[in-house]
Amino acid sequence: MEDVFLPIVIVGMLFIGMPWVILHYITKWKQSPSLTGEDEQLLDDLHLTARRLEERLVTIERIVAADNPDFRPDNRQERPDYRAEPRREDRPDYDYSKRN
Repeated sequence: MEDVFLPIVIVGMLFIGMPWVILHYITKWKQSPSLTGEDEQLLDDLHLTARRLEERLVTIERIVAADNPDFRPDNRQERPDYRAEPRREDRPDYDYSKRN
């Protein structure tokens, strides 16, 4: 009896159980939430705001350094500009649909 029952269980696990588990997790993966267009736009706006705030901070540090000779800025002025693309204000034809 065991000689017949064990191969049936193994074949059932291979051809029914494993594909069921694989397909189950594939559908769970496809249903998982991803970034929407609105989320991407919010991230872009936050990035732009952070860059503008950093530029303001550098300007304030320059003004304070000019007024107070003992002030030592955090060397932010010497950092290169890491923007790979120009700002959105500099390119009016910016289109969110052209992104990845």
